[in-house]
Amino acid sequence: MREIEYSEVVKAVKDMIMYSGTDLPQDTYDALKQAMEDEKSPVSKEVIRQILENADIAKDEKRPLCQDTGLAVFFVKVGDQVKIKGGLLKDAINEGTEQGYTEGYLRASTCEPFSRANLKDTVGYNLPAIIHFDLVAGDKIDIEYAAKGGGSENVSRARVFPPAAGKEGIIAYVKEVISDAGGNPCPPITIGVGIGGTFEKATISSKHALFRDIGSVNPDPEMAELEETILNEVNKLGIGAMGMGGTKTALAVHIESNPCHIASLPVSVNVQCHSSRHTHITL
Repeated sequence: MREIEYSEVVKAVKDMIMYSGTDLPQDTYDALKQAMEDEKSPVSKEVIRQILENADIAKDEKRPLCQDTGLAVFFVKVGDQVKIKGGLLKDAINEGTEQGYTEGYLRASTCEPFSRANLKDTVGYNLPAIIHFDLVAGDKIDIEYAAKGGGSENVSRARVFPPAAGKEGIIAYVKEVISDAGGNPCPPITIGVGIGGTFEKATISSKHALFRDIGSVNPDPEMAELEETILNEVNKLGIGAMGMGGTKTALAVHIESNPCHIASLPVSVNVQCHSSRHTHITL
């Protein structure tokens, strides 16, 4: 059984968060550059240019990419031949999250749902993190991280369709969600779509789909084709960068599909803003 020190996990998570807070991932940066070149609207083209300039300044000056530094979301694969020495993995991730957000001068955004009291002085600074665990074979721990802001999360939706809705129903639903969202999620956006499973499986799948690198190809040819179809339809909506009107509302559509019950077709749409801060490490 391989052992990983508790402190090693804490430091790794802290470093991930601090890096992601200031350095836009290369896949997102490249996609934005391509979107700027392809954008037909001069106004939206200029908006994307400013988004890229903001990313350059954030990286050079080590300042947050956005004032909304998000909730910390993790997908963690834990090998069956590895254990944490000196504490619990969940505690190490939360401790690393708190250190990353405090030392990186990132905003504490977690609050009590009704009083709206910030939890930084009670539960912890930007805690608790949202952590999804999966047990796998092996002696490693794979940690995927993304910062999820409120603007894009607020426009995300889920619905359970009858099976007869099919692909056409899914395409129409995604278009409806993005059309209703308008400029609120700060486009150009990435769209995660979870299909199948149960209600909660679809929503978690749509979240995890956002962690995939923009430009990567879905290994399922049918889903890859559906992604391209939805992307084209969404970009016909004309919302454009920051809602200013244009041809590049979305940078990518990523789908995760799952087997589902014979009587239902769950679909979830999770949206990520242009500042798609995500990274991963393997320990």
